[in-house]
Amino acid sequence: MRAELKRLIWEWRGVWIATPSIAAAVIGLRLLGLLQPMEWLMFDRYVRWRPVEAVDHRIAIVGIDEADVQQIGQAIVPDGIYAQLLKKLKAMQPRAIGLDIYRDLPVEPGHAELVEVFASTENLVGVRKVIGDSRREAVSAPPQLEAKGQVGANDLVHDEDSRVRRALLAVKDKNGNTVYSFSAYLALLYLYAEGITPKVVEGTDNWWWLGGTVFVPFEGNDGGYVRADAGGYQVLLNYRGPTRHFNTVSMMDILEDRVPPEWGRDRIILIGAVGESFQDLYSTPYTRSPSERMAGVEVHANIASLIISAALDDRPLLQSWSDFWEGAWIFLWSGAGATLTWKGRYTGRVSKLLLQRTASPVLAGGMLLGSTYAAFLLGWWIPVVPPGLALAGSAIAITAYIARTAGDIRQIFGRYLTDEVVASLLEHPEGLKLGGERRMLTILTSDLRGFTAISERLPPEEVVKILNYYLGYMAKVIARYQGTIDEFMGDGILVLFGAPTAREDDAKRAVACAVAMQLAMDPVNEKMKEWGLPQLEMGIGINTGEVVVGNIGSEERTKYGVVGANVNLTYRIESYTIGGEILISDYTLKQVGSIVRIDRQKRVQPKGVKQPITIYDVGGIGGSYNLFLPKSRDEVFLPLTESLPIHYTVLEGKHIDNNLVRGRLVKLSAKGAEICTNGGGVQAIPPPLSNIKLNFVAANNLGDTDDDVYAKVLEKPADRDRFYIYFTAKPPEVAAMLDALYKSIRR
Repeated sequence: MRAELKRLIWEWRGVWIATPSIAAAVIGLRLLGLLQPMEWLMFDRYVRWRPVEAVDHRIAIVGIDEADVQQIGQAIVPDGIYAQLLKKLKAMQPRAIGLDIYRDLPVEPGHAELVEVFASTENLVGVRKVIGDSRREAVSAPPQLEAKGQVGANDLVHDEDSRVRRALLAVKDKNGNTVYSFSAYLALLYLYAEGITPKVVEGTDNWWWLGGTVFVPFEGNDGGYVRADAGGYQVLLNYRGPTRHFNTVSMMDILEDRVPPEWGRDRIILIGAVGESFQDLYSTPYTRSPSERMAGVEVHANIASLIISAALDDRPLLQSWSDFWEGAWIFLWSGAGATLTWKGRYTGRVSKLLLQRTASPVLAGGMLLGSTYAAFLLGWWIPVVPPGLALAGSAIAITAYIARTAGDIRQIFGRYLTDEVVASLLEHPEGLKLGGERRMLTILTSDLRGFTAISERLPPEEVVKILNYYLGYMAKVIARYQGTIDEFMGDGILVLFGAPTAREDDAKRAVACAVAMQLAMDPVNEKMKEWGLPQLEMGIGINTGEVVVGNIGSEERTKYGVVGANVNLTYRIESYTIGGEILISDYTLKQVGSIVRIDRQKRVQPKGVKQPITIYDVGGIGGSYNLFLPKSRDEVFLPLTESLPIHYTVLEGKHIDNNLVRGRLVKLSAKGAEICTNGGGVQAIPPPLSNIKLNFVAANNLGDTDDDVYAKVLEKPADRDRFYIYFTAKPPEVAAMLDALYKSIRR
């Protein structure tokens, strides 16, 4: 148990270190207030992103603009005009009238008439400015309304960026008396008519409870704020929409009776300046340019609507988490960034580290954005910038650590063929030691048929060009199926499935990879054709069995590789292939199951194996892979009008038998031929699936005897003294002449 815990701690050390470190750093930045402006920007963006809410018809605005002032004929509206306006509005029987105009001094004419209206209107609320220096910034309310207590504070709370995101419900004046805000006073008058009055929540410092909704006061660190001034009774302002969202008419519309008589019935009607010249405009989350600023009377309308909607419609108030849960939220996303990046450390090359290993954290960032936005729609302001910064910071920290450590490992061990091998060594330092372990692997080996003969006829530069393109193309296919390329051996490739990381579907992926490699030969040969180079054919052998895998070599030079009888058997199986074939062992077939398509099977006895084995020719694999090779058509062998004398010899591995056998080519197909041994008997017939080298006798005028042709003996039944071959390599001149001959006998 202790050893297992120790292993887990070591394997996930990057996460254990990065998560708390980055989270602590981000929390520190947040407490310093450095992230507050960005959090406000995200708040504003969320406000603009969400759907605009329906117009609250319970509230209407009588706006005073430049056209009204021009029609009146003077910059300051006389008291008499206000008196007429209030009388007309009063006749509409609204629930409350809010006069958002400072009127503590008389403006003749009509002052006496206005005083009489103030005295006789019980649902009229005036404004006064409470917050600020009492000598310079405080403004008194009309004395008549002040005496009756029909006054509210119209102070608005500005953030450091001059935007209004909070609402005052109540504030204390210089004498310590509680003064309802202007908008809260109007909202309470409206709710009173609905039978709702504010109740104090027990055990709190005068928290309001209206219609089942508790108005939790704003605190200095709520949402994205850090040590904000939370004086008075504040709440976060949940706007209904941008400027001009409420039903608004001009003052002259009312005075000249251009609205229906019942326009204001049972409404809250606010009166205030809306023109730009009045300088009563404020920036809100909706403000992106000066033209989008909101009139103060509209801000008060939003606050009144917030209170009424919360009490009557259960419209959510904006809430936030406590400092503890916000810290836990940051820690969670720091852990997510570290974990996702750490888990993706096997992916890609170091040169592509930043792009590939941060793919998952980027998706996680999208989830963070989506989840916080969804929460915002439900009334929760959950921080997005600090956790986003923690997510990115931990991902970058892990990526930098992996890149640096992987570079160190490469300096020690040279160039491993897969980053997964390097990552495995990072996880298990004991893996740096020489030695290995027994493990069940699926081994794939591939080889180009006749490439040695091709390379002998080409300049070295052309050979390297072919190999680089071919091996590069195959490496991409192998990487797609998570194979570990253990070695490039000339034109051969040795691939491991199950090392260094074992998976349940190793055999299936190996077979799928082989089919994909054969299909990839089409674009490879298109490039060969474009370059004017010979077409390539590849054979693939696959075997599954127990081998020893690990670090092989010396203290000076180490190679990650495999050894064992099953490795040799894989090479033997591959040696039986012709171009385009995939041969697998019986045990591999059992591991893959019924999803593989077998076109034929062969009974062979490889060298070093005591008993014959069955190998299977794969035509494709179904399931989720759904990869299939075109079914090969049987070769049509046509008799030659005149047989071609040859001599041939059997190849033993890479060695050529010195015993030359004379024979004749008696039949020809597109890719093969039938050979007669000139009565040499069974002894002259090479074993099935063996490789031979043949030469045409110069008398045939098909080339010099020095032009070697290579072929594989087929298992196809033939008459006595005869056997069939499949050409694996032909010199260009011989290939052209044989093709011409075959076309002539097909006519």
